Amino acid sequence: MIQIAERKIMEAAEKGMDEFLKVFTDAYLETVGGDITAENMEKLNGYQHTLLALRFFSEEVNQGGFVQLIQNGYGGYIFDNPVAKALRQMGAGGLSKILYKAKEIFDAHRAELERETTEEAFAAMYVDFEQFDELEEKFFYTEEEETRIIAQYVDENLEDFAEIVA
Repeated sequence: MIQIAERKIMEAAEKGMDEFLKVFTDAYLETVGGDITAENMEKLNGYQHTLLALRFFSEEVNQGGFVQLIQNGYGGYIFDNPVAKALRQMGAGGLSKILYKAKEIFDAHRAELERETTEEAFAAMYVDFEQFDELEEKFFYTEEEETRIIAQYVDENLEDFAEIVA
């Protein structure tokens, strides 16, 4: 089990919910050597994978939308795993719905979305996949509240996310 110092968690919580969750995901990334691979996936449990997937989801969509998320290699990790279901079970129904709808687009166009591209082709994908635009707007509208719900869930179920040490 991944260990995190209680002091680190308390300090992060004082800075806000994003920093609180980041303490956990930073520990997960450290455990897997900075990147999720088929060889190291078993080092994290389902709850930990869900939080890490949420981090990638939030960072990528905030920076460049679903097209960037998929082009940066996170599509399979997020859409081929039960991330949406897990987020719904944690109380983040809005993010869950967004992911389910994005998965439909991803599944229908996976080969095209995941192919190697030039910068020009990458930019053109934003036009080709405008159906992500509405989902990204919904994400921006619900992200803060849904992140608060997830942070509360993590706080109430710490033992599922890490071993807290003195």
